[in-house]
Amino acid sequence: MITWLRWLARRWTIPVPVLAVVLLILTWHRAVPGPVIALVTVVLAGAVLAAVHHAEVIAHRIGEPFGSLVLAVAVTVIEVALIVTLMADGGDKSSTLARDTVFAAVMITCNGIVGICLLVASLRHGTAVFNPEGSGAALATVATLATLSLVLPTFTTSKPGPQFSSLQLTFAALSSLILYGLFVTTQTVRHRDYFLPITRQGQVISSEDHASPPSRRTALISLGMLGLALIGVVGLAKGVSPAIEAGVTAAGLRQAVVGVIIALLVLLPETIAALRAARRDRVQTSLNLALGSAMASIGLTVPAVALASLWLSGPLVLGLDPVHMLLLALTVVVASLTVVPGRATPLQGGVHLVLFAAYLELAVNP
Repeated sequence: MITWLRWLARRWTIPVPVLAVVLLILTWHRAVPGPVIALVTVVLAGAVLAAVHHAEVIAHRIGEPFGSLVLAVAVTVIEVALIVTLMADGGDKSSTLARDTVFAAVMITCNGIVGICLLVASLRHGTAVFNPEGSGAALATVATLATLSLVLPTFTTSKPGPQFSSLQLTFAALSSLILYGLFVTTQTVRHRDYFLPITRQGQVISSEDHASPPSRRTALISLGMLGLALIGVVGLAKGVSPAIEAGVTAAGLRQAVVGVIIALLVLLPETIAALRAARRDRVQTSLNLALGSAMASIGLTVPAVALASLWLSGPLVLGLDPVHMLLLALTVVVASLTVVPGRATPLQGGVHLVLFAAYLELAVNP
């Protein structure tokens, strides 16, 4: 028994994702009492930490920027599946679900994650250093995707309301896929060095010298556990959403706050992984995670909901309201000024965090 407990203490990242999926199966579409919700919350937190661990193992095995890409795409694919499922169940009530989820992801990643990582790295190491070429390319892609998918529908006239016509939606979906695919090719093949961490002298850090990479078998196990952990995180987050919704209602807050809370839970693995990288002075890895997640959220969600709209009933509202468009524009301007120098101080981190706080405030009190 003692030996088993010692093994569990050392290898807890293996059983926790399995436990999360088992708990997800047992509680799926069931009303659960308070004690079970508390257990789900604990397992959810454990699954988040396990996902971060396994993502870092994979990243160490395959190197950057592939490790960041694995986590960003894995989370987004599961998130897209969750969005489509909820849209299928929600009918007209879920017409803005894709828009709200994608915009929340953009604000969380581009302001919340970027801001806290820049703040932590600059406070810990004096200034945060990163590669402006890679970060600038990622930001430009995010800005273009967000504008084409979330801003243009508000101004088009082919269909009433902030919606695309069928032809416009097809164009937006194809453009999103093409841009995302082009960026991934640039990041992983043609200009991989633009997305690697750099030293304070501007030299690219192509490999970490402090530890040998894990074996292929260990990396494959971590890949499987990462998938299970992410399924558990997203599924359990959906499972606790009724309790969150009840709490939000009891507090007198808008129901849109529920979506923000769920998005925060889903993006926790990337947030923790980005923070760990920032503490190690690998800010470029943090930016890869943040901007890559925003890009994947738009680049994969829009084509998925466009395809799903062929058989789903109800409208698909993608256009942002004026307040959110203003926040998006301000985010793009501030982020551009942040990435151009390739260095950041606590001020830049604080500015992004204030923008994120403004988004949260407007979600609670529009």
